[in-house]
Amino acid sequence: MIDEPSGDDGADFIVRVAEGLKDIEPAAWDALADPGGAEDSFPHPFTRHAFLSSLEDSGSVGGRTGWLPQHLLLEDSDGQLLAAVPAYLKGHSQGEYVFDHGWADAFERAGGHYYPKLQVSVPFTPATGPRLLVGGGAEATVLRGAMVSALSGYVRQTGVSSAHATFLQEADLEPMLEAGFLHRTDQQFHFVNRGYATYDDFLDTLASRKRKGLRKERREALAAGITIERLSGSDISEEALDAFFAFYMDTGSRKWGRPYLNRAFFRLVTERMAEAIVLVMARREGRYIAGALNFVGGDRIFGRYWGCTEDHPFLHFEVCYHQAIDYAIEHKLSIVEAGAQGEHKLARGYEPVITHSAHDIAHPGLRSAIEDYLERERRHVLLAQPELAAATPFRRGEVE
Repeated sequence: MIDEPSGDDGADFIVRVAEGLKDIEPAAWDALADPGGAEDSFPHPFTRHAFLSSLEDSGSVGGRTGWLPQHLLLEDSDGQLLAAVPAYLKGHSQGEYVFDHGWADAFERAGGHYYPKLQVSVPFTPATGPRLLVGGGAEATVLRGAMVSALSGYVRQTGVSSAHATFLQEADLEPMLEAGFLHRTDQQFHFVNRGYATYDDFLDTLASRKRKGLRKERREALAAGITIERLSGSDISEEALDAFFAFYMDTGSRKWGRPYLNRAFFRLVTERMAEAIVLVMARREGRYIAGALNFVGGDRIFGRYWGCTEDHPFLHFEVCYHQAIDYAIEHKLSIVEAGAQGEHKLARGYEPVITHSAHDIAHPGLRSAIEDYLERERRHVLLAQPELAAATPFRRGEVE
């Protein structure tokens, strides 16, 4: 149990650490993660109990993975859950997409111990979303402040080197910065749906040469007799999941050496939240050859995992980026988030967006060095914005 923070009105809270979601009621957790709570709504998919518990129940986190669940729970004196933070005790820096390997190496060379550290995030998921889960009530500001205090208390009381909260929404970033967390920025590329009725409406906003290039790219992606299927809900078959998992394993083995997720995760998450999944699959000669797994939540679609067993020109761009744009336009979603990095997305109509994280570093010397580094890094990220925006295919004046 962490020292009990107090609200502005003097009320005491109880903070405890849960080593998993198994004993937390899904409805209680989701009421905090999705303040709207409408039965037919699509809350942010990655903070849902169904997603996070699928990671735990499949063994993709926990055990020897280096991701030990340490979810911080804020309760009142009657045991009612008021707020929560999805958090993990980490023995490495893999699967985070906000890279601090250099910080760890420097501290270890100086005689310090960077690991374990506390990671506030959704494992293996570089998508901005809620991290301080406080529901939508009038006490949200007080509860966020209490949870930030609890994070700092965890660092002090357990002796971990640091706490890192990544891919933060502004509402969660502000109280962390006010509490003295260090601010880090990075870059992603998102598609913004400006009310397009069709994909051609989007193309009409592009420079002529770029418009022709994308049309040609999409034609050539399917030139070998390839067809595209979009599967969601009960349409997601075991055949499709088996094929997709083979694609995922191939990509993961080449990119990371060891894929983060196992087959059980994909089975569980599909059983528990199939309505929030869009599986884009490519077929040729009657069999699946490529696929991309997307999640839908709120006003956006998130592209997450991709793989293939055959290489075809532009097929990756079609399955991952163009199909996500098509889906967003057809379903009137505002944003496509296509994952981390990838300046090649700019040519396909994705725009540069700054992402945010916050870091509580216990050791004064390490904190000072990181603070200096982050000031310079933030300037670099900001200065890069206009240059990246200039690389988009839009006609001048189409995008502000």
